[in-house]
Amino acid sequence: MESYITQENLRAKTLLWIKGLRPYDRREMRLNGAESALLVIDMQRFFLDPASPTFTCGGVVVLPRVKSLVAAFRRARRPVIFTRHVHHPSGLDAGIMGWWWDGMCLEGSPESEIHPDLAPLPAEKVVLKHRYSAFFDTDLGTILRCLNVKDLVVAGVMTNLCCESTARDAYFRDYRVFFCADATATICEEMHVASLLNLAYGFARVTTVDAVARHLRRSD
Repeated sequence: MESYITQENLRAKTLLWIKGLRPYDRREMRLNGAESALLVIDMQRFFLDPASPTFTCGGVVVLPRVKSLVAAFRRARRPVIFTRHVHHPSGLDAGIMGWWWDGMCLEGSPESEIHPDLAPLPAEKVVLKHRYSAFFDTDLGTILRCLNVKDLVVAGVMTNLCCESTARDAYFRDYRVFFCADATATICEEMHVASLLNLAYGFARVTTVDAVARHLRRSD
């Protein structure tokens, strides 16, 4: 599958997406770096390998941007939290997802691991989840409360499934959500832009990796 974005056009496309969102942007928010955390959603081999049935073509393109974002949070000594979407090999936790999708990311398999370019540090939390939202039946909410996080930055895949579902659930829990248009990705531009529009209108501040990094530096 040919990607709707490339390394060469990602910046220009991102600027066009954000420009198109301006009439629908509900709130001008600036990241409070001192109360922020980064949530990296499902950047696993299962979604980033072209041979996978769930290959997310845009995910490979935004991988360097996600890596840059992770580095910025680590420099600022702010929490980086990763998620892995996994299922038991027997499928006992699959439910409707086992019927909806072809193939499952099995817990313990090499495909379930986070891409080596983003390898979590020993002290960084990895949340295992079985549904789109990183909050659903996980300990993510507990972790964020214990870390006194108020602002949540979202990156990863897929924009319109796990990233958007997590951003909505974060908003429902009164977090201020910052959604990186150039560090999230899916399988086609229409899905990506539709999610950005919905999120900007009702749930999140759609932003960029560079803007988030600037606010982190100002909070040092």
